[in-house]
Amino acid sequence: MPLGKEPPEVLKQRLFYAGRKFNFEVTRLRLPNKAEGDWECIRHPGGALAVPVTPEGKLILLRQYRFAVQGRLLEFPAGTIEPNEDPAETIKREIEEETGYRAHRWQKLGEFALAPGYSDEFIYAFLAQDLELLETPPNQDADEDIETILMTPQELEQAILAGEPVDAKSISSFFLARPFLN
Repeated sequence: MPLGKEPPEVLKQRLFYAGRKFNFEVTRLRLPNKAEGDWECIRHPGGALAVPVTPEGKLILLRQYRFAVQGRLLEFPAGTIEPNEDPAETIKREIEEETGYRAHRWQKLGEFALAPGYSDEFIYAFLAQDLELLETPPNQDADEDIETILMTPQELEQAILAGEPVDAKSISSFFLARPFLN
C-alpha cells in the first residue's frame, strides 16, 4: 500500500467531556509516516436544516442569539438529530417549533461536513415548500432567543455579500437551494 493510503493507527482515545449536545475527545494517532500526535474532535450527532420557501417565494429565516459568537446570526431553521432519528423527522419537528410553519412538500438538498477540521458533524439540508402557518405560535425552547424574518432570495444574497452575520450552514444550504428558488 503506498504511503499515505493506509489509515492512521489509533493508539489511545480519551473522552474529556460528555455533554447534552456533543462530546469532546482527544485521540492519539500514529500516521502512516510513523509520526504521532494528538487530534481533538467534537463528536456531534449531526443536524438537519430547512430552507423554507413561502408560496410568494420568500425565505423564512431566524435571527438567533448564539452564545459562542456573542451575537445574533441570520440562519435557516435547524436542529440537532436525536438518537435513532431520521434527519427528515428532525427538521419537520424543528421548523414547526422554531417558525410556527409546517411544510407539506420536502426535498433533500444534500449533506455536508460542517467543520471537519475539529468536528464530525454533518448537516442534512432540505428544501421546505407548500408551507402552512400554524394557528399556534412557535414552541421555541426556553434557551432560544429567536426572531422570525422573511426575506427574498435576493435580499438574503445581498445580506451575505454585505457581510451581515449569517452562519455557514445557512450560506451553504442557500447555495444548494438556489436552483429551486424564483
